[in-house]
Amino acid sequence: MQPWQLPEYVADILPTGARQLESAKEKILALFRSHGYELVHPPLMEYSRSLLTHIDSGLSLKTIRVTDQISGRQLGIRADITPQVARIDAHLLSSNQGINRLCYAGSVLHARPEGFLNTREPLQVGAELYGYGGIEADIEIIGLMLDSLNTADFGDVLLSLGHIGVFRALSAAAGLDAQQSETLLELMQDKDAAAVEGRLKEWRLDGMWQKALALLPALYGGRETLAAARQKLPELSAVSRALDELEAVCTAFPQQRVHIDLAELRVDNYHSGLLYAAYGSGGHDAVARGGRYDGLGVHFGRARPATGFSFDLRKFLGRLPQNERRPAISVALADAAEAAEAVAQLRAAGETVVIDYGLPSNSSSGSTRRLQKQNGAWTVTE
Repeated sequence: MQPWQLPEYVADILPTGARQLESAKEKILALFRSHGYELVHPPLMEYSRSLLTHIDSGLSLKTIRVTDQISGRQLGIRADITPQVARIDAHLLSSNQGINRLCYAGSVLHARPEGFLNTREPLQVGAELYGYGGIEADIEIIGLMLDSLNTADFGDVLLSLGHIGVFRALSAAAGLDAQQSETLLELMQDKDAAAVEGRLKEWRLDGMWQKALALLPALYGGRETLAAARQKLPELSAVSRALDELEAVCTAFPQQRVHIDLAELRVDNYHSGLLYAAYGSGGHDAVARGGRYDGLGVHFGRARPATGFSFDLRKFLGRLPQNERRPAISVALADAAEAAEAVAQLRAAGETVVIDYGLPSNSSSGSTRRLQKQNGAWTVTE
C-alpha cells in the first residue's frame, strides 16, 4: 500500500469543493441562527456508553471503538451527533426547563459506509428542538430542513413522511413481544411485504391485527394515503393521533410535494414518533432525515420531548453554486516587505493577496492583477 492511499470510502476534499462546503455551512448555520438555534460543538470522542451504543444496535455497529490510554476505558468515535446533543440538553443545559434550540456541524465516522456510494466520514449538520412535544415543533424543524436544502440545487424536493407510532401501536395491540416487534420492523425496513405476511402467519396472530400489520407496506402514496389509512386500520387512539400529526404536517406545507409511507421505518432505535426525510429530484437516497425522539435524554438524567434532523453536507457537493471570487492579487517577493501595509489593507478589505515567488501558483492561476508601486503609491493593476 502506498503512503498516500486513504482507507476505503474515505476521501479528501480539494480546494474548490472545500470552499463550496464551507460557504454552504456558513449559510446554513446562519439560517439556523436566524431561527434561534444555538451552535454547539460536542467532542469527536466520548466514552462509548455516552454515545448510547448500548441501547441502539444500529448505532453500535456504526461506532469505531478504541481504548483510552489515560483511563483504560473504552472510547467511541462518534457516528451520530444527535445523542451528544441530547446529553448536552439533559446535563449541561439542564437549568433551562423550557425550550432549547441547538444546532451543530461536524464530522462523524462510520465503521462501514451506509451505501455503496456513501462516505464513511459524513459531515453531519443538523438542528434539534428540545422541550416541546407538540406537532408544531416538528413542523418548525421540517420547515428548517427544507429551507436548508435551498442552499443547493436539489430540484423538486420530495418530503417523505412516516410515523413509527402506527407500527408500535399495532404491534402492542397484537401482543408482539420485543423480539417479534424488532424482527417485523427489520422486514418492514427491507420493504419485503411477502416476508412480513409470512412471518405474521407463522406467529398465528389474531386475524384483525395480522391484517392490519400486513397492510402497512401497502399504505404509501400521496396525501390521500391518510384517508385510506383511517378507513382500513383499526381504530386505536395511538394510530389516530399519529395520523392526525401526519395530517397536520401536510396541512402546514400545502405547496410541498409529499409522499407518505407508513412502512417507511428506517430509524434509529431512539426515534419515537413522526419521521421525515427529504429527497432530491432523481435521487434514490434521502438528502436529509429526521424525526421525533422523545425521552432520549433519560439516559443522561433528564427525559425531554425532542425532534430534529440532520444531513451529510458532503452530499451537497456538485449541487452547490460556484463561489464567485475576485482573482487574487500578486505582489512580487522583492516588493513584499515594502508593500506590507498596503497588503494588510487589501486583505482586511476582503481581497486575496499572494506573494509571487516566480513560480506557477494555484492561488493566482489565471489572475493578471498585481500590486505595484506607481507614482509613489501602491496600486492594483490589471
